[in-house]
Formats: sequence, C-alpha cells, structure tokens
Amino acid sequence: MRKIYVIGIGAGDPDQLTLQAAKAIGRTDVFFLLDKGEAKESMIELRRSMLKAYGKPGRRIAEGRDPDRDRTPADYEGTIADWRHRRSEVTEALIREHLLDGEVGAFLVWGDPSLYDSTIAILDEILARGTEFDYEVIPGISSVSTLAARHRIGVNRVGRPFQVTTGRRLAEQWPDGVDDVIVMLDAGQTFGAVADKDVEIFWGAYLGTPDELLISGPLAEVADEIRRVRAEARDRHGWIMDTYLLRRRV
Repeated sequence: MRKIYVIGIGAGDPDQLTLQAAKAIGRTDVFFLLDKGEAKESMIELRRSMLKAYGKPGRRIAEGRDPDRDRTPADYEGTIADWRHRRSEVTEALIREHLLDGEVGAFLVWGDPSLYDSTIAILDEILARGTEFDYEVIPGISSVSTLAARHRIGVNRVGRPFQVTTGRRLAEQWPDGVDDVIVMLDAGQTFGAVADKDVEIFWGAYLGTPDELLISGPLAEVADEIRRVRAEARDRHGWIMDTYLLRRRV
C-alpha cells in the first residue's frame, strides 16, 4: 500500500518545523510539488533547505503545474470547486506516475494543513475516484499562531469567542457575536472598509521569514501605513502572504 504524508511545515521559519514533521520528511521517498508559476523563489528555497536537512538520500521530487483560477469570480464557490477538481486531477496523475507500491510520498503544506488549505479535500476526492493509498496529516504551526506570537498577544480573550474568516466574508459584514476577527486570504485589504473607530489591528506579512513585517495599532491610525508597506513589499518580492487580527476594544 502506498502512503502519503500531508506535512505542515509552519509559516516560514525553519525552526517551526516540528520533530514529527522532520521525521516524516526523513521517511519520504517522493515529494509532490505544485508549481504556482509565481515569483516565490524564497519559499521554494525554504522547502529545499528542509529536504536537505531532513530528507533521506535518494529522495525524489515530482512537480506538476497548479491549475490557474479566476481570482475575482462571480460564482466564488463554483469557481473554487472547479479549481479543486482540476487540481485533484493533476495531483492524482503525479501519485499514479511517481509513487510506487510500498513507497511513501509527501506534500509540504505551508502553516497547518487543516487551516485554509485544500490538500486534505483533494486527497479525499482522489480516494473517492478509486486511486488507492493511505494518508496521514502532520499538523504544523499556522500563520495565525505565528502572528499572535510575534505580536505577543493571545488570539482569544477570557470568555470571548474569536472567528477566523476571509477578506471576502469580512467585506460582507463583521461577523456576528465576536469582537476578535482573524482574517486570511485578503488580497483586497478589506480592513480599510471597517469603519468602527474602536478597532485595533495586528498585521503581519512573510511571517517567520527574514522578510517578516509587523504593524499594529488603532486601525484608523495605521491602515494607510499597512497599505503602503504592503504595496512596497509586494513590488519588491513579486508576491505577498499576510494575515491580521482585528480586535474591537470592549
């Protein structure tokens, strides 16, 4: 039986790789990588350094092209479902071609595989089509945990819930019943549309890497600074990954 690890490798700091993840990397015969076709050499280099440090001799890398998708679709859920299906077909072809019976394969997932990542759902879809393998999920340190640690704050407050959401959902409305909102996948910088004057923001980009950026303060006072710093960083690197916590003062 073929086995696959879905390995969370943290938000970017090599020291965030857990001992469990390092051991799984050391047992892997073939690593599957989907090329997004973006200028992310620093992220690729981080993966290479992990394989060099913990991978076993003779390990192989199988690469596929990640399907493109519309970033501003009219039908968001339908577009994502179609993209995941096409991605599952690319992934299934890699598994069938490169993972032999009795071997171990692995996907290296940024942050934690259970938080805003599609790898688990894609593997379940492939299994449902009849391709046989077993898989195990290795948790990782998410960008949410790293953001809170870098700002030296707790994500939750005593007796109060928090919610993790996307910029798209925040643009519709502030979630009901919560005063602490963690926002991921926000290319549109939706924090700028929040009119509440009693909101603080804890923002971070390239978390856990040498290029890490952190800004915090009252949203009304630092929103323009975040926009400027974010735009400059994106121009400089060609890409950006950021997340933030919005906290209503109560």
